[in-house]
Amino acid sequence: MLHGVLLITLFSCAAFYIGDTAVMKKLSLSPLIIGVFLGMLYANSLRNRLPETWVPGIKFCTKQILRAGIVLYGFRLTLTEVAEVGAPAVMVDAIIVTGTILLGIWLGRVLRMDRDTAIMTSTGSAICGAAAVLGAEPVVKCEGHKTAIAVSTVVIFGTVSMFLYPVMYRLGLLDGLSNTGIAIYTGSTLHEVAHVAGAGNAMNPTDTLGIAGKATITKMIRVMMLAPVLVIMSFALAKGPEKGKKNKKGKITIPWFAFGFIGIICLNSLLQYLLGADSVKEIPLNGTIEYIDTFMLTMAMTALGADTSIEKFRQVGAKPFVLAGLLYIWLVVGGYLITDYFTAAM
Repeated sequence: MLHGVLLITLFSCAAFYIGDTAVMKKLSLSPLIIGVFLGMLYANSLRNRLPETWVPGIKFCTKQILRAGIVLYGFRLTLTEVAEVGAPAVMVDAIIVTGTILLGIWLGRVLRMDRDTAIMTSTGSAICGAAAVLGAEPVVKCEGHKTAIAVSTVVIFGTVSMFLYPVMYRLGLLDGLSNTGIAIYTGSTLHEVAHVAGAGNAMNPTDTLGIAGKATITKMIRVMMLAPVLVIMSFALAKGPEKGKKNKKGKITIPWFAFGFIGIICLNSLLQYLLGADSVKEIPLNGTIEYIDTFMLTMAMTALGADTSIEKFRQVGAKPFVLAGLLYIWLVVGGYLITDYFTAAM
């Protein structure tokens, strides 16, 4: 097992190094995203030449390290952030998350996709990109390559958004929204936190209008919704297996790491209050914990990528990307209309 873990650790170190380059920073590609591509590169080159005894270590990274990383992700959030943007952001986030997942599952049936791929792709688009896909993986219990494919859709459409939203802002297509509305729209519809930060800074580099800051907070509220979504998903999937599957019928998988995620958020909120910190970044050791957590999630992403070969992409086909594209249209258009409705009085 140790050899497999060390291999993934080495790839993750490379992902951090590559992510620190000027090109990757400009593209706002996090080590998590780079890690999954490095893992896929390994899966399609050296995987068959290495001992099978290394596989348990790789699997360990996709399970235990993944869940620990999701729990530690809670140190990035506090309940205070929810209050800063108010009820409109919470309402818009809730509708976007619920609508995207339900629409994705329905479209998956229309496209005749397998249930697991549809759920994973929808969850990534609905909540927080790669982190949401990683969080859903232990609940859905799908194959690793389906997880990597779902992450790939997040990368593609999230990166497009980073360039599209600033263009829409410059062309005046978002003039119907207030500055706060633009921030909520950006935070509630873009995939990754990095995508939100990138688009927000491009629209308002100095943040004098508060777009980038409020957009990030709105996004983090969306991230908080990951825990209840995983619990609901766990009960929903327990009703019975997908057609053609015979295992674990009716068994409820409680995602305990989701409760740990919420518990850490509450703990972080308490620490912020006791220490009088103005933001999450000012809480002692927060930066170190966030760095460790990012590395752990990068390891999980790399390990999942290591189980994704080109042949598996061919087996799945283009349907996941068609689904992600349709959900993207819903996020851009539907998200605007929903945000406009709830922020009209602001």
